[in-house]
Amino acid sequence: MRRFFLILILVSLLSCEDEEKRRTAREAQEIKKIIEKTIEVAGGENYKRATITFKFRDRIYKSRRRGMEFSLERQITEASDSIRDVVSNSGFQRYVNDSLRTIPDSLLARLNKKIKTVHYFAHLPYGLDNRGLVKDLVGDTQIKGEPYFQLKMTFGQAAPGVAGHDEFMFWIHKDDFTLDYLAYKFVEEEEGIRFRAAYNPRVINGIRFVDYKNFTFQDPKTELSDLVELYESDQLELLSTIQTEILEVEVENQ
Repeated sequence: MRRFFLILILVSLLSCEDEEKRRTAREAQEIKKIIEKTIEVAGGENYKRATITFKFRDRIYKSRRRGMEFSLERQITEASDSIRDVVSNSGFQRYVNDSLRTIPDSLLARLNKKIKTVHYFAHLPYGLDNRGLVKDLVGDTQIKGEPYFQLKMTFGQAAPGVAGHDEFMFWIHKDDFTLDYLAYKFVEEEEGIRFRAAYNPRVINGIRFVDYKNFTFQDPKTELSDLVELYESDQLELLSTIQTEILEVEVENQ
């Protein structure tokens, strides 16, 4: 009899484990479909053939993608020097007045992160399907009376250059599949929390762009999912508006 009960317990445990695996697989597939549809609505395959030039905080940025090849640029002027930083499949390169310069390793990592981060936010939702992201579907919610998926993401070792942001939340419209809100926590010199609400959506040559109202909350320990209620009750502090001036979008024909 004792042996029978041991077998019964073992079978029950294995059954629960199998069900958990099936549930995890179903959720992973649902997340994959949500992200794929969101990227498709925002531009889809156009991202992979696009050259995008934009102005952000008085600096010029340019991205170029051709399939798996990419380059992300930042152009600045310091004194009388024209500086062009380029992050690509080949690594990081700095050109000063068109001459290649050597950058110390301590500065290299910081520049690489800054440039990738600006491009990452400007091109969202492109990149949400990155394999370095750990993704969880943490239920549905409503914002301003509209239905949203809540996707929580954390970055692993293969993260696309946004170190310092250890946790993200994305709110994707359940009907339109637009990324309308996002939030993140950062832990660099200090802890902080940000909540961004998209506005001014526009489509240029088949790619959707938005600007953001950028909010914060005093308590960085606040759960990102709680920011929706705080936003709707006007308890978040507006820090700034993040405006990206799109200068040019070129999409190559296949």
